[in-house]
Amino acid sequence: MKRIDRNHKVRNFHQAKWDEPIIFELSQKGERGILVPEAEEEIVNKVGDGVSSIPKAMRRKELPNLPEINQKRVLMHYLRLSQETLGGDFNVEIGQGTCTVKYNPKINDKLASTEKMTELHPLQDESTVQGILEIMYKTDLCMREISGMDQFTFQPGGGSQAIMTMASLVRMYHRINGEEDQRDEIITTIYSHPSDAAAPALKGYKIINIMPDENGYPDYEAFKKAVSERTAAFFVANPEDTGIFNPRIKEFTDLVTKAGGLNCYDQANANGLLGVTRAKEAGFHMCFFNLHKTFSTPHGCGGPGSGALGVVKELKPYLPKPIVDFNGEKYFLNYELENSIGKVRIFNGVPQAVLKAYAWIMSLGAEGLYEVGKIAVLNNNYLFKKLLEHKAVDAPYIRGKQRVEQVRYTLEKLTEDTGITSGDVARRVMDFGMHYWTSHHPYYIPEPITLEPTESTSKEDLDEYIATLHHIFDEAYENPEIIQGAPHRSTIHQVDESSFDDPEKWAPTWRVYLRKTK
Repeated sequence: MKRIDRNHKVRNFHQAKWDEPIIFELSQKGERGILVPEAEEEIVNKVGDGVSSIPKAMRRKELPNLPEINQKRVLMHYLRLSQETLGGDFNVEIGQGTCTVKYNPKINDKLASTEKMTELHPLQDESTVQGILEIMYKTDLCMREISGMDQFTFQPGGGSQAIMTMASLVRMYHRINGEEDQRDEIITTIYSHPSDAAAPALKGYKIINIMPDENGYPDYEAFKKAVSERTAAFFVANPEDTGIFNPRIKEFTDLVTKAGGLNCYDQANANGLLGVTRAKEAGFHMCFFNLHKTFSTPHGCGGPGSGALGVVKELKPYLPKPIVDFNGEKYFLNYELENSIGKVRIFNGVPQAVLKAYAWIMSLGAEGLYEVGKIAVLNNNYLFKKLLEHKAVDAPYIRGKQRVEQVRYTLEKLTEDTGITSGDVARRVMDFGMHYWTSHHPYYIPEPITLEPTESTSKEDLDEYIATLHHIFDEAYENPEIIQGAPHRSTIHQVDESSFDDPEKWAPTWRVYLRKTK
């Protein structure tokens, strides 16, 4: 038997493929996973049939259309789906770019899944939930120290909703000051997250996008011309999605403050900045962190998430209510916010996400958080240097200087030389049990890749990822057909994207699918 060469970093991977139907297609009339016993006569006499007490307008007119399937087949179905799924605990995950996928300690998941958390109800009396209120309050204190802000809310369910909340705070602030109609412009930059433009646009603001100068920094002269008495706020990520940090950011925020606007910091991803810079010293009036990016709670559909939003003390009365407060004796929900924008989400966010972030912060401490920032930058710049050793890869702007926590690369030369695009490479990466993200649209950088290793990734993991990408780049020059037909060893092959822009062909639910296929 031939021994596997462990010195070769490129893995021989093959994804499980089951051609698994969706669970509604597995349904068989009358099949059951569990038989719920009927209530005993004594119970029925005491509490009724469980339906009659529900107001008639709230009762279903017909039973819900749920799949009918036994326990064994349910187990098989979901285990097969799990085998067809890549994820942060399964593969070397540095390719999600701006969305940050880092390791989530399993002890924190365990904490969040205890009965003390899962059996909480948001309408419980405050005296019965002092523990979680204390954790939310103390997490708020940690966030204040990390950012320099004076008060946080955990109500937003993620970064984009936090941006929408910031836009709502901006509008309310100018309304109270009598300048709502005058201040109708939001300034942002093209390499900030697209939600920094999209969310204020949904609030009715005119968006001014600042293009980069020759070094990739937001063009200061163009910014200076854009700031006026119509400026409501400046929304920006720094570093931007290129991984480039704007060292003149205080000059930008000072211009906006002087003009009467507010400065709003998109810090969804602060992995490279922990213990290094703070929003307050950069002149921002508010900022948010994604707990599911920077603070190691699971991301996205592995979440749920939390967009922790902080403000300076002058803006505290505008926050969504309630906030968690402490009077020296007990923790309580504070609804006394004079100019509150109301609620942006029911109740007070996702306490399990806050608990996981609190556990992560407390396990690291201040020095540990600073170490996270240093290692994230180190890992990113090691990856940066090694990838640029291949002729297929480049990264525009500030040549010869390091990036912060991520880089947006370009494969423009690879495409010019071979015809292979970044999208082609993304499909081929799947054949090695990996993944990478290209960029937000539109592509301001041609044939982009956006990579972010965070502090979680070891040198061995980085070397495996680098070797795999170099292997694929070599294939593009030597055997492009294998990339054009990829993926070959993944769950699915090439996807037909022709229906993506046609809402008539979308079927987000089983009910919609049935309606459209009848």
